[in-house]
Amino acid sequence: MLKTTTTGFGTIIYCTAARLDCLAAMDWQQAVSLLIVAATAGLFLWARFRRRKFSLERDTHCGCASPGGPASKSSIIFRARKGERPQIVVKSR
Repeated sequence: MLKTTTTGFGTIIYCTAARLDCLAAMDWQQAVSLLIVAATAGLFLWARFRRRKFSLERDTHCGCASPGGPASKSSIIFRARKGERPQIVVKSR
């Protein structure tokens, strides 16, 4: 059963029955917007409860490579001596 209430801002239409009588009284724009909201809520719930793949950065809070060895063969050398210009040297192997 649909009921209407008039407020200072306009007329509000709402359902009082436990059945889905409101869906029959909707126009196509309201039905599409309800479908979009329901799909968005479903996607948020699916993303919240799905099992995630293992990620080293996310799960260990470290961006480091495995203890077996470095992922890339490069080194960074920092040089700073008193009275001289600081240098940063990047070597790739």
